[in-house]
Amino acid sequence: MTTPFYAKDCTLAVMATGEAAESLIAMRDILHTVSLNSIYHHFWGGRIGYHHVHPEYLNDFAYWAHQHLHDEVLSERLSIIDPTDYRNLEDLRKVIIDIIEDRIEDLEFILWSRGVNPFHFAKSKTIVFDLGITASHPSELTEIIPKLPASSIFFHFIDARIRTENGLDDFSVWLTQFKGEFQTTIDKIRLIDPYFLSLSNIRQKLGEVFHELFT
Repeated sequence: MTTPFYAKDCTLAVMATGEAAESLIAMRDILHTVSLNSIYHHFWGGRIGYHHVHPEYLNDFAYWAHQHLHDEVLSERLSIIDPTDYRNLEDLRKVIIDIIEDRIEDLEFILWSRGVNPFHFAKSKTIVFDLGITASHPSELTEIIPKLPASSIFFHFIDARIRTENGLDDFSVWLTQFKGEFQTTIDKIRLIDPYFLSLSNIRQKLGEVFHELFT
């Protein structure tokens, strides 16, 4: 007997860590010890609206380098990081530090460069709400997915990746209980980019996958 899919929504409660970097050197040093939750937050938190996400600088580190250090070389290097390329947040932390250290070595003046505004490290807690929407069969998701708020897509498609055993989205995990019947659908879902696509684009592509399957 299969378990229904329970659609949920979420919001983020943002909290300060109490740590701030006024220079690139300080940012590097703090990155060595700041919580992994903070690393996650500064890559993904803006997706559900705690602040505006710049279309070219999707993570907060890249945006700070652009907006406050005015270092376009560094901001570009940071902006092309795809967090889904790394097995875990510790590996992601390492690549950020490596990029910053390489930039410090590039130009001596970077050692003294300071941002107009310090980078304030934050972390967040996901608060989850039940939407009262369930699906007993994958065909029902054809109608459900287009109606889900963007924050629900964030919860089920992005946040799920740190909750599930294999780093999968909730839709794919739910489909696995059908004993391989929807493996092709799972494969198509896994091709949807969770980072460089907006939540509305992700919702659209998910809808298209299920619409194609059941029409």
